[in-house]
Amino acid sequence: MIRNIIYIFVSAIALLFIGSCNNLDKREKPVAENLKAKSMLEGIWLDADGENVTFRIKGDTVYYPDSMSQPVMFKIIADTMIFYGNNISKYPIVKQSPNIFEFKNQNGDIVKLVKSDDPNDAMQFVQHSPIVLNQNKVIKRDSVVSFSDKNYHCYVQINPTTYKVYRTFYNDEGLEIENIYYDNIIHISIFSGSSKLFSKDFRKDDFASCVPKNMLSQCVLSDIKLDYLDKSGFHYQTQLAIPDSPSCFIVKLAITYKGKISMSVAQ
Repeated sequence: MIRNIIYIFVSAIALLFIGSCNNLDKREKPVAENLKAKSMLEGIWLDADGENVTFRIKGDTVYYPDSMSQPVMFKIIADTMIFYGNNISKYPIVKQSPNIFEFKNQNGDIVKLVKSDDPNDAMQFVQHSPIVLNQNKVIKRDSVVSFSDKNYHCYVQINPTTYKVYRTFYNDEGLEIENIYYDNIIHISIFSGSSKLFSKDFRKDDFASCVPKNMLSQCVLSDIKLDYLDKSGFHYQTQLAIPDSPSCFIVKLAITYKGKISMSVAQ
């Protein structure tokens, strides 16, 4: 009896093991990268209509002639070109040969490119460092202001940082492009004589309650300027700008004489 029970138990375990192995075999295996198609893209590609340079492909990377646009890693899986930037973008390939490349952009339009044979086109890919807003340097402002016969020393310093801000847009060919900028940290100090009333480093996340999240991620904390004083305290205007765009959020920053902070969206 015991032998029968052991036999049944071992048989059940064996069946489960075989079944699991079969399931593993049935799992979809990852599709290998199409290295031949990828190697054919090596070089500089032009818009077939206007003969403007669209991008340059070297190894695993796509480069753009705009020095502000970030290079992006790419792969070709099956018949799709995939860009691995801040977002993953997929472009179905329509036609490919050593000198012709056609694919569908995000709008479903077919983009037709031809490979360049002009060595001068490489000059468009000389890379420059990304521009930091506010002149790429520390900016200091000292203001002495008065209210109710008292003098106050208001100090603002804009400090560039290495914190990256990505600005995503689509070029004329419908390719998703990322420009990169660097954010700022802005320090504010307020003194009455030798007494420090307030001191703080402001980052753009401090203004999250006043700016939509999807917009804040693309903003640079550009400036904080003293506007006026009144009986309630010091009133500043904060500028959160989206680079390469007319969009700019103005946030009113109020600091009381006791160092309390409040914020509101400028109307």
